[in-house]
Amino acid sequence: MERRSFLKKAAVGASVASAAAPSLAADAALPTLNWRLASSFPKNLDTIYGAAETFCSRVKELTDGKFNIRPYAAPELVPFNAVLDAVKDGTVEMGHTASYYYYGKDATFAFDCAVPFGLNSRQQTAWMMHGNGMKLMREFFAEHNIVNFMGGNTGTQMGGWFRKEIKSVDDLKGLKFRVGGFAGKVLAKLGTVPVQVAGGEIYTSLEKGAIDAAEWVGPYDDEKLGFNKVAKVYHYPGWWEGGAQLSFYVGKKEWDKLPKLYQAAIETASLEAHVNMQAKYDARNPSALARLNQSKIVLKPFPQTVMEACFNAAQEVFTEEAAVNPKFKKIYTDWVAFRQNQTTWFSFAEDTFSRFNSMHKLK
Repeated sequence: MERRSFLKKAAVGASVASAAAPSLAADAALPTLNWRLASSFPKNLDTIYGAAETFCSRVKELTDGKFNIRPYAAPELVPFNAVLDAVKDGTVEMGHTASYYYYGKDATFAFDCAVPFGLNSRQQTAWMMHGNGMKLMREFFAEHNIVNFMGGNTGTQMGGWFRKEIKSVDDLKGLKFRVGGFAGKVLAKLGTVPVQVAGGEIYTSLEKGAIDAAEWVGPYDDEKLGFNKVAKVYHYPGWWEGGAQLSFYVGKKEWDKLPKLYQAAIETASLEAHVNMQAKYDARNPSALARLNQSKIVLKPFPQTVMEACFNAAQEVFTEEAAVNPKFKKIYTDWVAFRQNQTTWFSFAEDTFSRFNSMHKLK
């Protein structure tokens, strides 16, 4: 029954698509546009940078080759942490980035990506699409002349690579750690020295001793970047990135000038890229972790005492920020209520199922 229903819907969708294509090709009134998209990520990271390639390719296909967006890896057009300003100022029409890179401008940006001890990837997407997330973030980004779209998710990340094992909270003191903005402020309360380094520069910084530890994403990317060659302790989880969402940003002026069909193409392609990134990471990470393990790394979770200390420090940061930043407080109030409901719901079915499966292998 379900299969017949699916096939019927698929057939209807195919007929609509085939009918739309000639209509688009025949519409000479639609302009041919060439845009530039600045990415915060290097080309060798095919999953995270690849989301921009997927997006651009689909927009071109959906508009019968009339709307062409070319992606540029960091730092071809602008540095990795300058993408948002480039879009806001009209230097480029679009960007693909992680909003928490701009935490220093306003902590509120982080809600469009990841907040410590926050939502996992499914919960983040649920908040954005069926909670108040997209509405609230659109209001916030409008103040920066930007229209935001979901552009991928890494899933829960690893905690990073360390020269020495973290055994207690004291081991965080004085540690020069490459870590994103919000997490850096939390860790600073525990004596850590946060350092922001572009993805393509982390290896060299670790190798030369400029930093003592670094986090990026997870096994698939970390293996490509070779971190296991310069640091052997691999901690988890990345409590600051339970579901790190990437985003596509479009300049508001450019967005308003687009034909409705081209706007729809951006909306459709961004969702496809969003889903594809998460699926690719989920598919690639297990085998990458197995290979990393063969290189004789030390794979360990952060101690419970460290996790608790970080959680408490995060609570302090949230309280302090909400007291002085009304924009942050407005979104945090909605976000934290959504988080509480999600964690309660997941604890019943999803988490219980996952824990059972992790302890039982099928023959």
